[in-house]
Amino acid sequence: MKRIVHAACPHDCPDGCAVLITVEDGRATKIQGDPEHPITRGFLCGKVAKYLDRVYSPDRVLYPMRRLAAKGRYGHGVFQRITWDEAFDEIVARLKQISAEFGPEAILPYSYGGNTAVLNGGSMDRRFFHRLGASRLHRSICSQAGEDAIISVYGRKMGTEPEQFRHSKYILAWGANIHGNNIHLWPFIEEARRDGAKLVVIDPYRTRTAAVADWHIPIHPGTDVALALGLMHVIVREGWHDEDYISRYAEGFDELKARLPEYPPERVAQWTGVAKEDIERLAHEYATTRPAVIRLNYGIQRAQNGGSAVRAVCMLPVITGSWKEVGGGLQLSLSGAFQLDRAAMELQDLAYKNPLGRPARVVNMVQLGQALTELDSPPIKALMVYNSNPAAVCPEQHLVRRGLKRDDLFSVVHEQFFTDTTDFADIVLPATTFFEHKDLVPAYGHYYLQVSHQAIEPLGECKSNVDLFRQLALRMGFEDECFHDPADSMIDAALASGVPQLKGITRERLEHDPYVRLNLDGGGNGKPWLPFAKGFATPSGKAHLHNQELIALGMDPVASFIPPEESRHRAAGKRYPLELLARKADNFLNSTFVNLPTHQKMEPHQGELEISIEDAEPRGIADGDRVRVFNDRGEIFLRARVERPSTSATARNGRHSAVQPGVVGARLGWAKLAPGGLNINVLTSARLTDLGGGATFYSTLVQVERAAATSGGSEG
Repeated sequence: MKRIVHAACPHDCPDGCAVLITVEDGRATKIQGDPEHPITRGFLCGKVAKYLDRVYSPDRVLYPMRRLAAKGRYGHGVFQRITWDEAFDEIVARLKQISAEFGPEAILPYSYGGNTAVLNGGSMDRRFFHRLGASRLHRSICSQAGEDAIISVYGRKMGTEPEQFRHSKYILAWGANIHGNNIHLWPFIEEARRDGAKLVVIDPYRTRTAAVADWHIPIHPGTDVALALGLMHVIVREGWHDEDYISRYAEGFDELKARLPEYPPERVAQWTGVAKEDIERLAHEYATTRPAVIRLNYGIQRAQNGGSAVRAVCMLPVITGSWKEVGGGLQLSLSGAFQLDRAAMELQDLAYKNPLGRPARVVNMVQLGQALTELDSPPIKALMVYNSNPAAVCPEQHLVRRGLKRDDLFSVVHEQFFTDTTDFADIVLPATTFFEHKDLVPAYGHYYLQVSHQAIEPLGECKSNVDLFRQLALRMGFEDECFHDPADSMIDAALASGVPQLKGITRERLEHDPYVRLNLDGGGNGKPWLPFAKGFATPSGKAHLHNQELIALGMDPVASFIPPEESRHRAAGKRYPLELLARKADNFLNSTFVNLPTHQKMEPHQGELEISIEDAEPRGIADGDRVRVFNDRGEIFLRARVERPSTSATARNGRHSAVQPGVVGARLGWAKLAPGGLNINVLTSARLTDLGGGATFYSTLVQVERAAATSGGSEG
């Protein structure tokens, strides 16, 4: 029997694609984008288009496994297959023993965006850990600084819908590699360009998107705050701001205006590396070409001043009044529009029924290394990982791995593959893919809600996150009725938040219509939605150009440029003179897809360090040389890819200068697939952002030297 199942991609991407899965005799045989979905429009990214290779990979974890060898080892003979009953018995016994001896806060869950759907992203797992009394995880590694920043200005994470980009005349991609990680926005941009729009990219790296833009503006990493304030300096100086819109819908403009004299273009040029003339030109083009839209992405908030950077950029469409226009405004995240009942999913009140009788302490996921090696009262004695691969993605990798290697740490990892993190697990549990369970899938790059239907039975003995934590709760003896909730009831609860945008959107409707647009102003009749044309989602209804609440956090209530700490060391002539861009690969999704041969073929530059010829020649480094990249936190050995300034000849050969002098780039991958068993996160810092407690991956300084051909890294 052949049938087509409607599903939705839950991976950490703004596009939230609608997919059609062809199933024949119980096996998925084809995946394609739904041609009827207004954003997906019939095509998928290169990652998900090959998803059958993931589902049916011979390397899938299909059964519970127990470690036999020392932690840190992987390969044949390291794990032994066990039954689910054996796995549950051991996990329950260890959790009860640790909780009794050290207190339940000695248990730490660790998860993030490996699945961003509502049920398997955060529901039954949260209930379980609240009821258990485990330490709570501050999930901030990717986007928290930017999310808190946009809320501090607009009041909610909303913005310009992708369909409106076709109406734009000036599109500013600020730290946004649309070709690499937001591909379904691209057709709308191309439509706009065919109608005369200009695409400008601000990025320290020459991304795929920058390579095809009308204008690429390379900027020094971590200086976006200064550039945004410099642009506003010119806009206000020249009178290109919208005084009427500001007076109606913004507060704090006087404070912002008083700050701008500190950021004249000539001074901003020294910080950012962007020429004074280019700052003047960009300000003029952005402010006077209407409508103009900014596609802002999370890269700029992964610097130490990342919250301030996002705040400053978010002010630009406010002072120009761009929010009034179809095709204007800004998009960072649209997820705040959905307003699903997350409280009903997580049931935080269960925390008052745990042995503590109160919510447990909070541990920042960015600082996992410190938590595993330094935290006491109580120390972390058990770690449960799902939807994440911390041994690959966490900063200060040496410290993380040292903690994961502890013999007294009981680690359980729920996974689809044997990742870097499973190499340190005591128990590995098999996890489903989105083909194998049902879920509710919102998006953060469009305004359509979807039910993702189960297409096939779980392979082997795989379980979803929901099923895993439901059964764990029952085996722990938790008698609360919520642990019996089936998936459909949980979807019903998530949709029952009572907000206007979800009125009439039920599970039954979503099961009949695979995707439904939120009930937004004008959205129901095909008209564009202008979320901030007549005010903002703040208590005052006005954008906060000055936010008094930031003072208590030690931040400037407007915004100001404070160079990241490591950048200040560079300016002072310290021994690590190069800014490292610890980039995500274009054809992987963080550390997802890294191990699949079909995806590896699309990403040929793994294991390379991109370095400009200006930085390579003084170090005696030639293209293809083995190089040592190091700082006080660690070292890795890579192969040099020496970049020359673009010319017609280099363009013909496909070689462009991707990095500017003073900046080097390397791509994230699995540590165990890299030389020496380490990846770029051995170099990154667990220092936190100025807002939101986020990661500062892009505030990293290194030195590079030519290495002997036989040199190798050590695990440390």
